Amino acid sequence: MRVLFASSEIFPYAKSGGLADVADALPHAIKEFVEVSRVMPLYSFIQRDTLKKEMQYSIELSGIEYRCVIYSKEEYGVVTYFIKAPLLSSTKNMYGDGDGGYANNDLRFAVFCKAIVELCKKLDIEIVHLNDWHTALVALYIKDKKLNIKTLFTIHNLAYQGIFGFESLRRIGVSERYFTMDALEFYGGVNYLKAAIAYSDAITTVSPSYAKEILTQEFGAALDGFLKVHKNKLIGILNGINTDIFNPKTDKNIFCSFDKNSLENKYKNKVQFIKNSTLKDPRRPLFVMISRLVEQKGVDMLLISLKQLLEKKINLFVLGDGDEQISSEFLKLSKLYDNFEFFRGYDEGLSHKVYASGDFLLMPSRFEPCGLNQMISMSYATIPLVHSVGGLRDSVYEDNKGCGRGIVFEKFSKREFLNAVDRALKLKKDKERFDEVRVSNLGCDFSFTKSALKYLEIYKKLLA
Repeated sequence: MRVLFASSEIFPYAKSGGLADVADALPHAIKEFVEVSRVMPLYSFIQRDTLKKEMQYSIELSGIEYRCVIYSKEEYGVVTYFIKAPLLSSTKNMYGDGDGGYANNDLRFAVFCKAIVELCKKLDIEIVHLNDWHTALVALYIKDKKLNIKTLFTIHNLAYQGIFGFESLRRIGVSERYFTMDALEFYGGVNYLKAAIAYSDAITTVSPSYAKEILTQEFGAALDGFLKVHKNKLIGILNGINTDIFNPKTDKNIFCSFDKNSLENKYKNKVQFIKNSTLKDPRRPLFVMISRLVEQKGVDMLLISLKQLLEKKINLFVLGDGDEQISSEFLKLSKLYDNFEFFRGYDEGLSHKVYASGDFLLMPSRFEPCGLNQMISMSYATIPLVHSVGGLRDSVYEDNKGCGRGIVFEKFSKREFLNAVDRALKLKKDKERFDEVRVSNLGCDFSFTKSALKYLEIYKKLLA
């Protein structure tokens, strides 16, 4: 069974969020069962000196020829292919700049998708596993050419759909016969994600709860009705993490390694982290947040609760970038309070130090398809405090004796959030119970192993 895993980002080559981590972890978990390779764009910032030139070919969109050069790199038994193509590989960033997404993203990722189809043919791929809107047109191109290649499409976040104007249809080489309510048409525009929902052979989401939520008006992002039409091929499978990378026993990024038998070393990480920061007194409970600063992640909830939160005897460290107004408010407040530090931007090594040092991780998300931070934090004995939604509902439980123990609030409100913080502080004071929860989480398996087997079942059904 030959599977090609297609993604617009794969860690460590390019990363803007959890998609890159999943594109790293899942293929490595499933390589024991299938012949799997990966494909992504060769962005301008990716180092090319270690890549091997594999092949080159041309694709055509609306009568225009695009020359593609394919590079590869094998690591840990998985080959990653990189597509170098006009427009796709010439931008400074992956998706856009400070002014928003690039104006030609419709064409950039149509080139990517058409190049993927050609690569599938050359590699004799049986199943192409697509991820999010950047790869969605692959399903349409395959159906249009009646190719004998099965498609599985994973929705990582329905909020991002790849919506463009009607004029994109001609640019991307798609016939107007696909511009219908049953395919690409979306309020007069073109919706790439709809194409994958319509034409993929199977659809997954990244948690069972999210698979149910997107069928509702509240979480369906105007596609709930369309998804209901295709719900028979929809299934939710909870993501996992790469436990080789996120492992406090072997992690070279953190100050001091530890496991469930040496939990005292976690405190050493906290002491050193506080020493290197503007915060004071490592004896205080350390709350941390690692997040894109967007409404989805509940950062507005944190912002309106921040003053009351900081009046408690805690330390708070936030690592993230995104909304300009929220970033400015965080920066302003970090100068007023000596128990709050805000690091604007993202640093992979620093994020590991944050996970290893924190007592509690804040994830007050409005909606969360899966979330990986809560799993990573539990792997580093940092207890997650989460809103019970999507994948957070499926992976974090309060007053639970099994795996995935944390603090959970049901209603998305400032009052409920602050009440959850108070429960966390109460837990912190009960050292025996606090350590019990942390040790319990350290003993859990948050890897992709179980989920990989579920994907394998889908692959087998597609080829049956």
